[in-house]
Amino acid sequence: MGIDGIQLKEEGDEVKEKKEDEVIHLRRTIGLLPAISFIIGTVVGSGIFIAPKGVLMNSGSVGLSLVVWALCGVLSTFGALCYAELGTTFTKSGGHYTYLLETLGPLPAFLRLWAEFLFIRPAVASYVSLAFGRYVVDPFFSPCAPPTALIKLVSILGVTFVVAINCWSVTLASRTQVTLTFIKMFALVLIIVPGIMALARGQTENFQNGFEIDTLTLDKLPLAFYSGLYAYGGWFYLNFVTEEVINPNSLLYFVRNIPLAIIFSMVTVTVCYVLVNVAYYTMMTAEELLVSDAVAVTFANRALHGLASAIPVLVAVSCLGALNGGFFGAPRMLFVGAREGHWPVLFSMIHIRRNTPLPAVLLLYPMVVVMVARGEIFQLINFASFSRWLFIAMATMGMLIHRYRFPLHPRPFKVPLAIAVTFTVVSFFIVGLSLYSDPWNTGGSCALTLSGIPVYYLTVHRSHLPTRWRKSFNYCSKQLQILLEVAQQEVQTY
Repeated sequence: MGIDGIQLKEEGDEVKEKKEDEVIHLRRTIGLLPAISFIIGTVVGSGIFIAPKGVLMNSGSVGLSLVVWALCGVLSTFGALCYAELGTTFTKSGGHYTYLLETLGPLPAFLRLWAEFLFIRPAVASYVSLAFGRYVVDPFFSPCAPPTALIKLVSILGVTFVVAINCWSVTLASRTQVTLTFIKMFALVLIIVPGIMALARGQTENFQNGFEIDTLTLDKLPLAFYSGLYAYGGWFYLNFVTEEVINPNSLLYFVRNIPLAIIFSMVTVTVCYVLVNVAYYTMMTAEELLVSDAVAVTFANRALHGLASAIPVLVAVSCLGALNGGFFGAPRMLFVGAREGHWPVLFSMIHIRRNTPLPAVLLLYPMVVVMVARGEIFQLINFASFSRWLFIAMATMGMLIHRYRFPLHPRPFKVPLAIAVTFTVVSFFIVGLSLYSDPWNTGGSCALTLSGIPVYYLTVHRSHLPTRWRKSFNYCSKQLQILLEVAQQEVQTY
């Protein structure tokens, strides 16, 4: 046995001798309640308080916008069922990245990582944080428009707070998510109840001629779906952290009933979202909703005179919960990608005492800050949604291909073929048509995604970097590892 072999054996013996709480690895700290809160908290975020404007603007009528909201809920449920099959077939963390790697190969998986780091996560987090900033600042300046610079400053403070929590403790982040989820559900109820009560009293004038579609153009309809689907986004986030769920074997009964759980949760969210929009239209005309930058605040001023000041606070908390869920899940994709050799090895390391993926969380922070400083909120949706939904469609297509190629592979849950095909085809159709609807943003998103191809072949597939560059990079990585006090996992968690 060589010296390297002896060293590895000694290191292995040392790990065995360590107590469980001393071994460096991502702990299984996510119980059933945090898992449910993680899903609900990321689905119900800023979208329902901002996206109604984007859906109405691109659908052209009140009635059609409600239809879009319902169809987005159905499509999201189909997608969640597909990801239930993928999550029970491939039990690694990493979500989209892992499923693309296992079904379509390393290049699509790397491109998903590349797009996530470069613009998907920064754009989505910027959208949510800008909503947080607007709802915090808006009440202090109403009825005047708040300063844009102040909104961006508060947004950056919100991002900083969430990043700090996720760097400090996984347990603290999950407990924060549970608390924020209960608060945001209360916010939805506070909007739905007075709206439905007003509707029951006969306040229906804003729904008359609800399907007048003089302003509808079919090329804008995919953008309406993007806004709606964004509001439902989050049904796939638990797949990012599979390896951190407490004792998954005891959840076997839950896994067997996962279709019922997903259908129940997504139907509940869909009904809530449609009722929230009905409440909005009960108190506001379509024109008033379109000119409002903070729809929930405008609604509260009309319907909740005594509690109007509470709505901006509740909505801001809801945005903070979605932001926390995103920063909890997305870094795990970079973490798994680095572990697979598709990302610098530094990002597969975790803090030696806090057991958080510190480098992966911190990597996204400056990108989000830059995009907050320059982004316009609805352009951010279109910019991120193209690549996001392209890769989701590719993952479900990969699932169908994997089924065909490996029919005997164990699948604890198998989604009906018609649902999987429908979701994949509709997703590809929306993605393709959006290139025509908004060529500037979606074309830029496509170009940035494809820019990862030369990066993959130069650095991952077969490294062509000069030796001096590699040495410099390795030196910097080592210094950062020391500075951040991080190390690779000492045990396999999947």
